[in-house]
Amino acid sequence: MQLPEMILCRQKFPRDAIADPADAMADLVRTSWLAGAIIPGQTVAITGGSRGIASIAVLMKALAGALQEMGASPFVFNAMGSHGGATASGQLEILESLGITEDFIGCPLKISMEIDKVGELPDGFPVFCDSSALRADHILVMNRIKAHTAVTGPIQSGLGKMCSIGLGKVEGASRMHLYGPSRMGEMIGAVASFIVTRAPITAGIGIIENAYGEIARLELVRPNDFPAADARLLTEAARLKARLPVSELDLLVVGEMGKKYSGTGMDTNVIGRWRIAGEPEPEAPRIARVVALALEESSHGNAQGIGLADLITQRLFDSVDLPVTYKNTLTSTYLQRGMIPVIGGGDRETIEKALSTLPLLEEGRVRAAWIKNTNHLEELALSPAALAACDGGADLEIVGKIDWRFDENDRLMPWETN
Repeated sequence: MQLPEMILCRQKFPRDAIADPADAMADLVRTSWLAGAIIPGQTVAITGGSRGIASIAVLMKALAGALQEMGASPFVFNAMGSHGGATASGQLEILESLGITEDFIGCPLKISMEIDKVGELPDGFPVFCDSSALRADHILVMNRIKAHTAVTGPIQSGLGKMCSIGLGKVEGASRMHLYGPSRMGEMIGAVASFIVTRAPITAGIGIIENAYGEIARLELVRPNDFPAADARLLTEAARLKARLPVSELDLLVVGEMGKKYSGTGMDTNVIGRWRIAGEPEPEAPRIARVVALALEESSHGNAQGIGLADLITQRLFDSVDLPVTYKNTLTSTYLQRGMIPVIGGGDRETIEKALSTLPLLEEGRVRAAWIKNTNHLEELALSPAALAACDGGADLEIVGKIDWRFDENDRLMPWETN
């Protein structure tokens, strides 16, 4: 089957960026009210999440160094819900894959799945906290603020989520997800407001990225302001986020999915799919067929969100650790996202099978897009029909025609311009 002609395009997004994230983090801490709140000799627990946040290891190293300059004793603990198979060893492996090691950060890592119950909300919802963090003199909550893949409303992924699902580990995550997308944001805010009164949470550090995978903003937040800061910074993150330039596609080829890019492997807000039983799908973008080719290696087999695709390759399927994926999927309660799509074989074979299932289209009318992943959309390939259908507000530069090139193992090779 002939694959559609493709044109490499470059999108332009707002590019607010911090030139030196490490210096910015150190200055943020040194010049803030933290200097008066942390006494020399005190311990400070820093949340270690599972997301591939831009410069996360560098930021954490700078944070730990600034705290040590104050005479404090920082340590990093695992705060990532059910990721890594909900095991201490699996979560340590994730941190190390992100560059968060004791040697690099310069402080201890305390990795455990132990939690303590710190109280209950008025409706009886139990609130938990990592045991080692709870025993520290201070907890610093650090997280990226962005649109969540399964939460609606003003509070989504940010400091509140780290307080509820990060600190609460698998127990907190599994209970929180029972509320579903429409109520989860409300519950995240409620847990955040409660836990700061029961745990030694001293501050939060909110991180915003731009569409180019760069740090756009760092903000130090007082505990009582977590919900308001999450809502305010979410609006700023939405202004900077990457998006597809077209609202309707027949085919989307995703080079790589994985936890590095999204909790669901592929950002649901980019591909326009929720795959949550009982919840309506987003109005846009509307994509008839989604093909995922590979699983990014730092996912360590966790292919949560694989069910967002219609077809996957054999190599992606062979990379999946089913027990780890199912643990994360069952904790989220969104079973459709963990269902295995049609396995198409090699890369070209899988793309051809996806095309063969589309309704009859005139030659040259297939609206197709090829992206590296759902995080990096500054460069993408579009078929002529997709390019013609781009939204009026998209800022696109046409780079040139490219070829679909496959290696001897039928793996799609990175694009090159002619």
